[in-house]
Amino acid sequence: MPLYRDFSDDNATILVWKYDESEELDINDLLEPENAEKVKDYHPKKLLEVLMVRKLLKGLKPHSKILYKEREPFLSPKDAEISITHSFPFAAIAVSRNKIGIDIEKFNPKILRVIDKFTYENERGFIPEDNAPAFYTIIWSVKESMYKIHHSKYWSLKKNYEVKPFELKHLYKISCRVYDEQFSDEFKARVEFFDDYCFTIVEE
Repeated sequence: MPLYRDFSDDNATILVWKYDESEELDINDLLEPENAEKVKDYHPKKLLEVLMVRKLLKGLKPHSKILYKEREPFLSPKDAEISITHSFPFAAIAVSRNKIGIDIEKFNPKILRVIDKFTYENERGFIPEDNAPAFYTIIWSVKESMYKIHHSKYWSLKKNYEVKPFELKHLYKISCRVYDEQFSDEFKARVEFFDDYCFTIVEE
């Protein structure tokens, strides 16, 4: 299976695959029986994304399964942390010693319609008008990646997640945090670009 990108580091294996119609994805071979009911009504492209992630996992940990607890994926046996993401035709997986969140998003000007849902006005002062869609896509993706680390405890990307000001030429260590009135967990996000997509990695 040809990989599209490998963003692995010392703590995690992080792989991205781009769908190729010549690649066979056998649902009976790849999908865990425990997830059959979950995917039965999936759109064909979404099902392909699910199978692509499983194919990636087979190459890394052939005897492991991806199962879910309250919609959060985990490995069985639980001998590593996992994060998955997909946006057709791409799918990605991260397997790590530590908690990790990854997210892939396509750059799209339509994101400007929903910025009130995931940012406050005082978060937007550093964003240039002529490149706002790129900045907001990155912010959304970083917050989604942090959400995957704090999956069930913090649910509001607007209220509980913050991305500090950054520049497009410095995307390797974007300061960000998950927080509430009593708690703040600080992270450094790493952002990569390929095709028309933004790929974000946040590691604990």
